[in-house]
Amino acid sequence: MNVDYSKKATNQQIRERFDKDTARFSNLETGQQTTIDAPLTMELCTEAAKYVNPNARELLDIGCGAGNYTLKMLSKVSGLNCTLNDLSLPMLEKANERIMPQTSGTVNLIQDDMRNLDLADDHFDIILVAATLHHLRNDNDWELMFTKIYKALKPGGSFWVSDFITHDSELIKKLFEDKYSTYLESLGGPEFRKKVWDYVNYEDTPRSLNYQLELLAKVGFSTIEVLHKNSCFAAFGAIK
Repeated sequence: MNVDYSKKATNQQIRERFDKDTARFSNLETGQQTTIDAPLTMELCTEAAKYVNPNARELLDIGCGAGNYTLKMLSKVSGLNCTLNDLSLPMLEKANERIMPQTSGTVNLIQDDMRNLDLADDHFDIILVAATLHHLRNDNDWELMFTKIYKALKPGGSFWVSDFITHDSELIKKLFEDKYSTYLESLGGPEFRKKVWDYVNYEDTPRSLNYQLELLAKVGFSTIEVLHKNSCFAAFGAIK
């Protein structure tokens, strides 16, 4: 897919916005307000991971933000060694501050673009990625990340995603964008709707659920599951 991403936000611009926004991403009860069904998808992803990997020891949280998903995971599987990755140092520091007291395992922080992650093969039991993959740009980026994640999982390990998505049909895309706009207006009126869509259009390049499920199969996953979809958001994953 030959698309010009030159007018999209750079990594530095995205990082600078998130550096200033740690408080908004530090609410374990609500998750991120602009994400429809955020508490439900966090619950489903971590519960799925618990059911698949109840004896997990190694967790990787890519784009961990302030650490909500790892904290929720630790409430279900205790004592995990937690590897936390984020582009934003303030986010990582807040995640570390919140997670360290909640695990008897180690906490390892990696501040970097997720595409640069150098991960050992067959190392992690659980990999979580929430509201992060939609920042990937071209198809090579997407395949690179899904391949990295597949290789980094132990056999039997699982990968769970909660994210903003698009749709393959332009008409269905319009349907769910209209529904999301109505939801945003219910939170903060027309100005808030415009603010959110402005940064979505500037920063984000999501892919459809179909695209991502097909990519999971392409990189090697044989067991692929959809946990939830509502409007422009979905929770799904796969087992190696």
